[in-house]
Amino acid sequence: MKTEAVRMAFTAALLEAAKNDETIFAVTTDSRGSVTLGDFAKQLPQQFVEIGIAEQNAIGVSAGLANAGLRPFVCGPASFYSLRSAEQIKVDVAYSNMNVKIMAVSGGVSYGALGTSHHATQDIALMRAIPGIEVYLPADGAQMRAMLKYFVKSNKPAYVRMGRGAVPEVYKDEAPFVSGKANCLREGKDIALIACGEMVYHCLQAAELLVEQGVEASVIDMHTLSPIDKDAIIKAAKTGLVITVEEHCIHGGLGSAVASILAEECPTAMCILGLPDEDIYNGASADVFEYYGLNGSGIAKKVLEVLKK
Repeated sequence: MKTEAVRMAFTAALLEAAKNDETIFAVTTDSRGSVTLGDFAKQLPQQFVEIGIAEQNAIGVSAGLANAGLRPFVCGPASFYSLRSAEQIKVDVAYSNMNVKIMAVSGGVSYGALGTSHHATQDIALMRAIPGIEVYLPADGAQMRAMLKYFVKSNKPAYVRMGRGAVPEVYKDEAPFVSGKANCLREGKDIALIACGEMVYHCLQAAELLVEQGVEASVIDMHTLSPIDKDAIIKAAKTGLVITVEEHCIHGGLGSAVASILAEECPTAMCILGLPDEDIYNGASADVFEYYGLNGSGIAKKVLEVLKK
C-alpha cells in the first residue's frame, strides 16, 4: 500500500511552484522541520520568511505581504494557527480579503501524545464561522498537489488543514479537484458516508467491510468545508441515512454543516462520528482512531448499529 505524508506533498509542490513564481512566499514560525520546509528555505531563501514562535505575528506579516501583491503561504501547527491566531485570521486576512493561504499542519490528533495543547480539534468549527475564508481538508498527497495548483492561482484567503504522518493513498497521481465540489468515490444505495481529510480512506475501508454484511455504502469526499457542496449532501440524503466522519470535535465541523443543510432542505436520518465533547484520549493517531471507532472497522460497526435502530 502506497503511503505519503500530505505535508511533504505540499512542500514539494510549493517549492516547484515558487521556483516559477517569485511572488510565492513561504512564511513559518520556527516550524520548518514540522512542515518540512527545509528544502524551500535552502533553495529559495529570498522567498522564505522565518518569524519565530509568534503565529499571530506571522498572520499579520503574511497579510502585509499579500497587500504588497505577493502570494504568501503561512505554515505551521494547526493547533496554534487556528486558536492562537483567530483574531488575526478574522481581521487581517478574512475581513481584509488578503490573499493568504494558511497551511495548517498536524491537524486533528496528529500530535497525539502531546495532548490537548497540541490537538487541533476545534479549528474547522472556528474557520467555518469566519466569513470570507475558504476551508479545505485534503485526503492524501495527490489531492494536496491538485489543491495547490488551485491555491497558486486563487486570490481568495484559505485555511488548509492536513495531518502529520504518512497516509494511504485515496487517489492516484491525478486527483480530481474543484473547489466546493465534493468527490463521490463510491456509489451505494443503503447509506452515504460523508468524510473529509484522513477519514476518507477509513470510510472506504468501512465500505468494503460493509459489503460483506450486505450493505452498499456511498463514500463522499467533502474536501471543501467552506464553501460546502450542498447538492452533494442533498443527493446523499436519497439513501435515507447519512453518516458524517471527521477527525474533529462533533460540534461545529463537517457533521454540523451537513446537519444544518439536511434540516433545511430534506430532513434525513443521520449520525455524526467524530471526537466526543470531552478531554481526548492521548496517543498515536491510529490508537486514537481505534479508541473512538474512527477507523474502518469502527465506522463499519457504527453503521450496522445505526441501521438496526
